[in-house]
Amino acid sequence: MSKLYETVIGLEVHVELATKTKIFCGCSTAFGGAPNTHTCPVCTGMPGSLPVLNKGVVEKAVAVGLATNCTITQNCKFDRKNYFYPDNPQNYQISQLYYPICRNGKVELEVEGKKKFVRIHEIHMEEDAGKLVHDPYTDSSLVDFNRSGVPLIEIVSEPDIRSAEEAVAYLRKLRAILTYTGVSDCRMNEGSMRCDVNLSVRRPGEPFGVRTEMKNLNSFQFISRAIAFEFARQADALEAGEPVVQETRRFDQASGR
Repeated sequence: MSKLYETVIGLEVHVELATKTKIFCGCSTAFGGAPNTHTCPVCTGMPGSLPVLNKGVVEKAVAVGLATNCTITQNCKFDRKNYFYPDNPQNYQISQLYYPICRNGKVELEVEGKKKFVRIHEIHMEEDAGKLVHDPYTDSSLVDFNRSGVPLIEIVSEPDIRSAEEAVAYLRKLRAILTYTGVSDCRMNEGSMRCDVNLSVRRPGEPFGVRTEMKNLNSFQFISRAIAFEFARQADALEAGEPVVQETRRFDQASGR
């Protein structure tokens, strides 16, 4: 049955930049530390606090754009992405929606002796959110804002990827570029590089199908397993005449689902 369908994948790669301080304040970006010790009124969203842009974040974002054959936007700006969630103290994230720093790039990769290009739609700068810690024993959730305001770039590809092998090859190429340019340490186990997988299934030659998004995958193995499971799930649904619902899904490492 799998031969009847093909996978269409686009990736959103979040990369923490290797700056000493956060994107809009002077707090440390060092990994770890006691909860809520790398914080100040700016990165915890206190009323009246004003962000000041870290110049090093812009320089690193431009370096990635040049290394991935992007056009650098000469006049760009930040936007407020409003959403309400406990790890987001301002109730908005400062990101770039209309004028991202880099656009229209491409990365060459090789899979099974064949070369292809994966196009990059855009690269934008934004701030990371805090971290929620769920305690099942006390039935409570705690929030650590040490990560809030850590500078990120998000590298958004076009839906040019057709297999888990191509997705992993693309991510390995990006990691090589990011580490070589000194933009990030790309330690996936620490969340410095993580990936959202947008995946749909179609018969070859047909229009794109309905996609789902799998969030915050932080290892090549998990990404490959998640793609394999979601491809089979969507193909089975189409074969049974059932609709695929556009939704956000989480990959469970233990069950592989």
